[in-house]
Amino acid sequence: MPLPQLTVYRHDRRQRALITLAGEIDLESAPLVHTALARCLSDGIRIIDVDLTPVTFCDCSGLNAFLHAAQKTTDADGTLRLHHPSPALRLILDTTGSGLLLLGVPFGHLSPPLGGVPAPPHRTVPLASLLSGEVR
Repeated sequence: MPLPQLTVYRHDRRQRALITLAGEIDLESAPLVHTALARCLSDGIRIIDVDLTPVTFCDCSGLNAFLHAAQKTTDADGTLRLHHPSPALRLILDTTGSGLLLLGVPFGHLSPPLGGVPAPPHRTVPLASLLSGEVR
């Protein structure tokens, strides 16, 4: 089985996390998204921003992972927001009616995650390190 073509990075700032996804989100890689977002909640993170700028493809498996994570985050009194979805993903969000839930604002009015401050390269950690417990 080939490895999923998705890279997941996480940058924490107190009880807020920026998750940057890069590559394709499909049936094979959606579990990585699910695991990364669930890990944020288990680590006490209550505000999760997901930067989708480098995502080249996202199907309904990815949408399902985002919706599940949004529900779990809401149940934990937190928020999950997607930022910078591709036009194709925006169409999926609009067609399913889940755009307001996952984006929080109408299209075209998205603010940059974490106040416009991108995660510095030296603070960005691959998901594999997070899952193995190397970085907290």
